[in-house]
Amino acid sequence: MTTSRFSIAELLVEHDRAVAYTDELWADLTQDEVHWRPSPNSSAIGWHLGHQAAVSHYMVRNLTAAEPPIDDALDRLMDSATPEPDRGDLPDLARLRGYRNTAAERLHLRIGNIASGDVGAPQQLEFIAVGLLLAVTNHEYQHSQWIGEVRSRDLGHPLPSRPTSDLLTEIDGYLVVGA
Repeated sequence: MTTSRFSIAELLVEHDRAVAYTDELWADLTQDEVHWRPSPNSSAIGWHLGHQAAVSHYMVRNLTAAEPPIDDALDRLMDSATPEPDRGDLPDLARLRGYRNTAAERLHLRIGNIASGDVGAPQQLEFIAVGLLLAVTNHEYQHSQWIGEVRSRDLGHPLPSRPTSDLLTEIDGYLVVGA
């Protein structure tokens, strides 16, 4: 009974599109490229990849269902509260990919429970789920913009085509859902 112009199902599709686009931006990069930092006060692509997943995980566990950490060390490292100079001890690509996949799986599980009404206060949580999905998806696109800029400008790799969707618009050069 949401009054949002977006359904949970539509937003889950858009979230998956955003994650898939981010994955296209780094799938062909080497570990050295994913770990490379433009400066000590800048974050590597790998940190942004983990941060996207961490924010998704934090929002799911704090807004919809108390969940255990995915990976205590990565949860701390990928938190934006970690000062940029301390963001250099990045995991290997398999661990990073696993972290991202687990965050996406947990989001789908919890939002799926909400969509099916298998939660307490299902109507109230539907509103939370829509807002959460908008925030997490737009955050994914926000960081994919930076990843793409570093991929292209600094590492010399071509960019894949940007995703298209009836839900997407561009604001200040960033893809966003809504508005």
